[in-house]
Amino acid sequence: MNTPARPAPGPGVTVRVPAKVNVQLAVGGRRPDGFHGLANVFLAVGLYDEITVTPADALRVTCSGPDTHHVPLDATNLAARAATALARRHGREPDVHIHIAKDIPVAGGMAGGSADAAGALAACDALWGTGADRAELLGICAELGSDVPFSLLGGAALGRGRGELLTPLDVGGAFHWAFAVADGGLSTPAVYGECDRLREASGTGATTADLPADPDPSPALLDALRDGDPAALAAAVSNDLQPAAVSLRPSLAATLAAGTAAGALAALVSGSGPTTAFLAKDAAEARTVADALLASGTCRTARVATGPAPGATVLRTG
Repeated sequence: MNTPARPAPGPGVTVRVPAKVNVQLAVGGRRPDGFHGLANVFLAVGLYDEITVTPADALRVTCSGPDTHHVPLDATNLAARAATALARRHGREPDVHIHIAKDIPVAGGMAGGSADAAGALAACDALWGTGADRAELLGICAELGSDVPFSLLGGAALGRGRGELLTPLDVGGAFHWAFAVADGGLSTPAVYGECDRLREASGTGATTADLPADPDPSPALLDALRDGDPAALAAAVSNDLQPAAVSLRPSLAATLAAGTAAGALAALVSGSGPTTAFLAKDAAEARTVADALLASGTCRTARVATGPAPGATVLRTG
């Protein structure tokens, strides 16, 4: 059972890491390594986990916050794997207590686990004084998972390959969002598998194997981000995994409809889901949409956030 224990007082480092929404997730064909090629346009948003690392006799993970019973506390935790990877590169043992204060929805398609890995990596680098440069840290992130490099970088970026090859993007203004958090999670591999199944069953003759492994981002979407234009962004957002997520969790259709009825400019599943994201014209409209979503009974809770948000940021040392 997960314990809410906080890190012991003493020397330590706390790093804040953001959630993300995929404003475009174009899923191409399978690559030789089994992953799908992506054009993944990430936008970091202001929902944050805080990762605190302190010296310990052995590697230990604790977690507090909503839904932490879903967070593994053993060596499979991505934050623990990040600490272990950095320690091995620098010839030391990963003897730290990692405490994760969760506020990003768990298993919700907003890269909470990836954010925790990036946060732990940055925190251990600062605690141990390893002096790893950005390229080394991003390389470790890419080994840990496709979304982890962006969690370190933040802001907005285009992810190619399986999402780990990042090109930072200019954003010309703030974008305001409401997020509907569903009960339970969705397995990312299951959603990709369902995406493949639906393509095979579509009758169009276009299967995953027929698709290019390197899809392209939408020029209109990149322009909308650069111009800070929410209406133009709303017209361009897309997620190739959305039909699969809705197929596996049909109740998401009602949530998407509720947000649209409440005045959202755009409604989409965030990543592999089941969190759904609603773009609004301003902060007041985002709050109106969130209140309507909660009142609709189609989600467990609703949150508001603004993007872009900074990536992994050290809040406290010593």
